[in-house]
Amino acid sequence: ASHELRTPLASLAGFIETLQGPARDDPAARDRFLGIMHDQAGRMSRLVNDLLSLSRIEMKGHVRPSDPVDLVAVLRHVIDALEPLARDLGVAIEASIPSERVTVVGDRDELVQVFENLVENACKYGQSGKRVEVELVNRAGAPVVTIRDFGPGIPEEHLPRLTERFYRVDLDASRRHRGTGLGLAIAKHILARHQARLSIASRLGEGATFTVSFPQAKA
Repeated sequence: ASHELRTPLASLAGFIETLQGPARDDPAARDRFLGIMHDQAGRMSRLVNDLLSLSRIEMKGHVRPSDPVDLVAVLRHVIDALEPLARDLGVAIEASIPSERVTVVGDRDELVQVFENLVENACKYGQSGKRVEVELVNRAGAPVVTIRDFGPGIPEEHLPRLTERFYRVDLDASRRHRGTGLGLAIAKHILARHQARLSIASRLGEGATFTVSFPQAKA
């Protein structure tokens, strides 16, 4: 975390010194540097927000959520919210979701956060595949959500480490898409609190599949 914060802070300090000195009377340089500084400040803000989110989730990780949550409504909300982003990226989100309720015991806001992260990642990093599939099936009372993209895929050696904090397969792509390297770590902690499991499968050139498996509902 200190390294991730130190880099944009150093960049901001450098540009401030330049604006106070050599670029003081250069309007074009000033506008360009201020734009970069705005981006760096936004990067730090996103990182701090994700760190706070991760800290909150860890603090209550031992407390099981207790509210009934309809996964159908959660996924439809996530898809509707991300439709403009997908459209801008040239990606179609294809949903295969039951019409009837599929209920789990959980925290609605946390589950929205998980699926927003997974679907958004699929749209951004699988953009070249032009489509993302979101599927929900209820297997004998044990719901399974699958999110698949058709992009470049992820090298096999990276798969076991994807949920580590700040781990990135492609640092440049992550920064281009304004990633903090914490999204999947947060998702993993949320799902652990829900006694759910995240599994990741991918082959180069064939996209990536993220599967969330919930425990069977108790009678």
